[in-house]
Amino acid sequence: MRKTGYLVLENGITLTGKLFGAEKEAMAEIAFTTDMVGYLGILTDPNYYGQIVVQTFPMIGNYGVISDAFEAKKPAVAAYVTREICDEPSNFRSEGTLEDFLKEMGVPGIFDVDTRYLTKLIRDNGTMNAAIVHDKKEIEKTVKALKALKTTADLKQATCEKAYTLGTGKRHVAVMDFGVQRSMLDKLVDLGLKVTVVPFDTKAEDILALKPDGILLSNGPGNPMDYPDVTEEIKKLKAAKIPLLGICLGHLLLAASQGGTVKKLKYGHHSGSQPVKELKTGNSYITKQNHAYAVDSLPKNAEKTFEHINDGTVAGIAYTDGPAFSVQFIPAKNGGPLDTLFVYDRFIALMGGKK
Repeated sequence: MRKTGYLVLENGITLTGKLFGAEKEAMAEIAFTTDMVGYLGILTDPNYYGQIVVQTFPMIGNYGVISDAFEAKKPAVAAYVTREICDEPSNFRSEGTLEDFLKEMGVPGIFDVDTRYLTKLIRDNGTMNAAIVHDKKEIEKTVKALKALKTTADLKQATCEKAYTLGTGKRHVAVMDFGVQRSMLDKLVDLGLKVTVVPFDTKAEDILALKPDGILLSNGPGNPMDYPDVTEEIKKLKAAKIPLLGICLGHLLLAASQGGTVKKLKYGHHSGSQPVKELKTGNSYITKQNHAYAVDSLPKNAEKTFEHINDGTVAGIAYTDGPAFSVQFIPAKNGGPLDTLFVYDRFIALMGGKK
């Protein structure tokens, strides 16, 4: 018999559902994703660190747990909200059920929730705090706590503990790990690159001492303006004139390091169906995006290269005073789409091509 639980929103609206996963409560910022595939990648995507994630696609868990589909070693989400869960997955690679996995990883969830209604609430009211509670008597007190809750991401939890190297290619790329997705690293290795991943707080001089041919600033969670020490190091890397590519949070941090500003979006971009337009060619692409912030004002040494078709936000920047560019989308390998994998080719070309 499933226990009844409650999803409480900051604005006081409460939805009733059934509890699954770890038997504990959660309180965090809530965000929805309209991805139709890849729930394991979503659960383990460091971009979602510390958030309650709502899955708009109704049936979740139908192919069980497949560790090859993880973007990190363990889930990043604070809690998980779905319409339905599948207790009997069917896939020859399945290693178990989603519920058992969430229990083992300590992630609570709630299902049998009207996720369509919930998504509309977030779209209309904007991103807000939310909580999963077990006792109906605690709802009123929880609403007060949610209104006072200040949520910030912790890059220390999203980054690697120490530097490590992948691949044996002649071209060497250093990756600043703000919560890098495993599929991104796999793609770089597939392209014949040697990749050295370093923690987010690595000093610029230590990265430059690796003598990389290029530097990639990875995706990750949170507000780039919360990390002034990191932007100072990126400023030094930019000044070194080594080819530089920023992706997602890396895109925002690079802009901030050059004097640009960022803004928080009403409910963010979270899906693999985000349309962008390349301004130079007029070509449109479907991209994977997962962020709550966007560049508000461009640095003086930069020009906009991509634009989000739905809301006009900056989706790409090229810098006019050195070999550096960035994108606000993830050139995806797992879960698609594959439209923008050319971004990595452009980065390699900036380094002088493959050796």
